[in-house]
Amino acid sequence: MPKETGDTNQAVRQQTDVSLRAEREKTDRALAERQQAVQDEADTIIAVAREHADAVLDAARDKADEHLDARTGQPVMSRRAVEQSRDTEDAIVQDERDTADETLRLERERTSATLRALIPFEREKTDRHLLTERAIWDDALGNRDDFLGMVSHDLRGLLGGIVNAAAVLAMQASDSEDGRQAVAQAERIQRYAARMNRLICDLVDVASIEAGKLSMSPSEADVAALVTEAAETFAAVAAARGIDLAVEIDERPLHATLDYVRVLQVMTNLVSNAIKFTPDGGRIVVRGARQGGDVQLSVRDSGPGIPKHLLETVFERFWQADPSQRWSLGLGLYISRCIVEAHRGTVWAESPEAGGTTVCLTLPARPVPA
Repeated sequence: MPKETGDTNQAVRQQTDVSLRAEREKTDRALAERQQAVQDEADTIIAVAREHADAVLDAARDKADEHLDARTGQPVMSRRAVEQSRDTEDAIVQDERDTADETLRLERERTSATLRALIPFEREKTDRHLLTERAIWDDALGNRDDFLGMVSHDLRGLLGGIVNAAAVLAMQASDSEDGRQAVAQAERIQRYAARMNRLICDLVDVASIEAGKLSMSPSEADVAALVTEAAETFAAVAAARGIDLAVEIDERPLHATLDYVRVLQVMTNLVSNAIKFTPDGGRIVVRGARQGGDVQLSVRDSGPGIPKHLLETVFERFWQADPSQRWSLGLGLYISRCIVEAHRGTVWAESPEAGGTTVCLTLPARPVPA
């Protein structure tokens, strides 16, 4: 399994830490800018208030001087003495203002220092809480994976027993009408069991992907045989609906190093989807070819196609073209993409305006890490 797949959780955590640090820096800058804006606003208010008070004082002094001159004809004190007295008073006021400004500056510095000292403690508290939550969730995920593994193993065993019992009933059924109905019901049981088994496998694969434990066992394989096997798996289903299921291989054998079972899982899922959305009498082409140093596989159908804005959405978890199909969880294409990316490959969907859908995947022919 590639290191990128195996370290999924660690990568997510690192990304979370990077986002958290960036958010912290952003918050610190915003806090500093807000504090500076508050201080600037307070300074502006004080300056305006002082200017207003000085203007009022000057106007009052001028009015007092005019009133004094008009009442006595001469000022009681010489004009120079009045100015000296006022200068003294202004100096006292200025000293008081300077003292108040210095007191305010010191108070601001103490407040800023207190905030700077408190932020690391708050961060440490948040980090401890985050680590605790991570440990809890890691433990919960581990328990979930163990539980899912045990349950899936037991369910598969039970489903195997159901399928075998249905096969025995079908073999022992008589050639009468009742016997033919019993065979039909037994086949229905087998189809339902196959669907249930597929759902269980999808859930287990998703849990493995989320835990970074999607196993890969690459080996030398013939991709041409893989494509043929995927098509033959659904040959009877396609024939029953009159669908032409064709296989096109550019060269045989078509060698590549990959996990045969996993890539076969991808191709059978793509062929199954193509049959599901291809009308009766339609055509499906499963193709394999070499493209430079890679191998390209594709499944093309003649169905209604996919809207352009949904070509990427179809690979997301739990997405379904038809939500009414309750027996499907919409995990097939998501798992397929994860398997292809685990091989260091790419997968995408194409849907021309004329209709039909082609799902393509490219796999490197060179060995991939186990």
